[in-house]
Amino acid sequence: MKNAIGLDTVKSDALAAELNKLLASYQILYMNVRGFHWNIRGNQFFELHLKFEEIYNDLLLKVDELAERILTLGAVPEHSFSRYLSLSAIGEVKGVHDGRACVESLLAGFRELLVAQRAILEQAGEAGDEGTTSILSDYIQQQEKLVWMLRAYLD
Repeated sequence: MKNAIGLDTVKSDALAAELNKLLASYQILYMNVRGFHWNIRGNQFFELHLKFEEIYNDLLLKVDELAERILTLGAVPEHSFSRYLSLSAIGEVKGVHDGRACVESLLAGFRELLVAQRAILEQAGEAGDEGTTSILSDYIQQQEKLVWMLRAYLD
């Protein structure tokens, strides 16, 4: 059986379930970075405050794109914070205001996203889902570069 965009419904449902986990991770990382932006202190304040804002704005766009992709596959995106907490591979970060600790946490979050996205990318390829493949390929490319830059910042 095929869904509205011509993909196998069983494969699409399985893919949407994984995308919902990814969506949850994005939402938690987004909230963590918002917290970093609000609470950063110290001599790196100005540069990191701006960088965190840039990153959380990008994460918010990706959250919307992922939710819309889940809908396109014929499923329903998760939309409660309690579900995000239970599905996310990324945990909440509380009380962090030191620049180095914030960036290290951000790097750990992006590592989780990259691992998940590569697995979903493979699953999407097996399902013939070029739309999801295209989205995740772009995310991976952007985030790998950002990880390189953040690691260079810490060195």
